[in-house]
Amino acid sequence: MRVDVISREYPPEVYGGAGVHVAELVKGLRTHLDVMVRCFGAPRDEPGVFAYQVPDELQGANPSLTTLGVDLQIAQAVIGTSLVHSHTWYANAAGRLAALLHDVPHVVSAHSLEPLRPWKAEQLGGGYRISSLIEKDAFESADAVIAVSDGMRRDILRSYPALDEQKVTTVYNGIDLEKWRPTDDPSVLARLGIDPSRPTVVFVGRITRQKGLPYLLRALAMLPSDVQVVLCAGAPDTPAILEEVSSAVRTLQETRTGIIWIEEILPQPELAAVLTAATVFVCPSVYEPLGIVNLEAMACGLPVVGTATGGIPEVVDDGVTGLLVPIDQLQDGTGTPTDPDRFVSDLAAALTDMLSDPARAAEMGRAGRRRAEAEFSWSRIAEQTVGIYKSLV
Repeated sequence: MRVDVISREYPPEVYGGAGVHVAELVKGLRTHLDVMVRCFGAPRDEPGVFAYQVPDELQGANPSLTTLGVDLQIAQAVIGTSLVHSHTWYANAAGRLAALLHDVPHVVSAHSLEPLRPWKAEQLGGGYRISSLIEKDAFESADAVIAVSDGMRRDILRSYPALDEQKVTTVYNGIDLEKWRPTDDPSVLARLGIDPSRPTVVFVGRITRQKGLPYLLRALAMLPSDVQVVLCAGAPDTPAILEEVSSAVRTLQETRTGIIWIEEILPQPELAAVLTAATVFVCPSVYEPLGIVNLEAMACGLPVVGTATGGIPEVVDDGVTGLLVPIDQLQDGTGTPTDPDRFVSDLAAALTDMLSDPARAAEMGRAGRRRAEAEFSWSRIAEQTVGIYKSLV
């Protein structure tokens, strides 16, 4: 059996959790079957990986149209495959068209949902209506839909009620337990200006509405003055949210020491060293299907303080591997807290609780590593995915 995996992201062009997922899944799948990868961007050197670029005629067009320009090329190129598997709306049109054109099954993996990310209209303008249309058609016509958490599965069925729930299966994201492990590297910390002797909170994520960074920045102002904060935050969705975050960070830096903002995407070994040196990882997302960053932190032996939303409660065992922060959210698709001040204060309280007892935090970190080993290995996830493929071919 040959499977063509379609994704906007693939190494070295990876900027989010979906790209990490695809890269690791492909490694696991190749131990079971023949896999071709169709991705966006510059040519790749890896055998069996083919990259496609935006046609010249669409250069500078709305991102939704440039995406379709790439998808059309991929839909033609997959001729001869047994099955196509698309990841995110960027690849969904290629998968949908390929299924129709070549009469093969189409599997969709849901890493996020357009109806639950209305702030993307800030980024795409009218293209958001196009991306939403593409995703809806792909999901409702797919032969199988893979959700990365049970929370995501519920969101899928709520967002697309016409979809047959029997077609939707949960297969968790995973973590490379060899790469992501406790890593001591004082030279990395010195280069980045991180003081390993201070209690430290670390955040890793893109600057986007769903990651809840503005709420976190308010909460950080409430922490004890000796707490160091490392923000690994880049790839802003829009200039507006970048300015909002930049202003909040400047304010923090004017009122307290130890606020370190790393905008570059750190190489994986360096990020593992940053995580290992911290006291607690924070995930303040208002929308998070699962959160690979939480698994990365846990695999490095770090406890997680995360919002009790989406798939995060399926990763973080409250009181065992970290703490969950309650949130009551508007049901308009934005995930906005109904009481933002309460959410901010609860987030600050949970972080303060963890930072006040380093021994307890360290034990939770060790428990997190054990949980990552037991529940989130990529070999297990690849086997489950192959089982879905075989049920369709």
